[in-house]
Amino acid sequence: MSAREEILERLRKNTRETYDFPDLSGLNPITFPDPVAEFIKKTTTTAGAKLIEMEESDNLNELIRKAYPEAKVLASNLPGIEADLNPDTVEHVEDLMKVDVGIIEGRIGVAENACIWIPQQMKEKAVCFASEYLVIILRRDDIVNNMHEAYARLATSAEYFQQYKFGTFISGPSKTADIESALVYGAQAARGVTVVLKK
Repeated sequence: MSAREEILERLRKNTRETYDFPDLSGLNPITFPDPVAEFIKKTTTTAGAKLIEMEESDNLNELIRKAYPEAKVLASNLPGIEADLNPDTVEHVEDLMKVDVGIIEGRIGVAENACIWIPQQMKEKAVCFASEYLVIILRRDDIVNNMHEAYARLATSAEYFQQYKFGTFISGPSKTADIESALVYGAQAARGVTVVLKK
């Protein structure tokens, strides 16, 4: 039994009172006339990310290089991406600490809050958090209205947890403000995020 399973088992044994999940059937989650337009708006305002709408004639590698012309180390395991490091083949996770731009793929975009579901598709998921900047590639067809729809997709699709049992929602760059109200980008993860919307 792994340490994780052991901890969970102890928690189960020591839980004295349990509660049923609330009935959500009466809820009316927010929907939008155009979820893609709402996602674009929230991504570039609320989430504080940049967004590139990719045309079919565009070269993805050229778009990334144009967005980050000074980047020296790009990391990705996506087919067709010209990267200097592959998070599947690095010897040590620490090797990813020198990444300027991590390039990953999102599977679900959520219009209500600009979150993007990122399933772990690489051996070292640190590329999602240790990279100075993050590029998330997302298909327009994978944008849903709200978190209810996103979780419904996750619940019905084994595709999102095939090889690795981890995934996370990412919404824009990492930011935090201390008690002096000084806003800092990149405190816990990427200090800048660019979403590339593909057709």
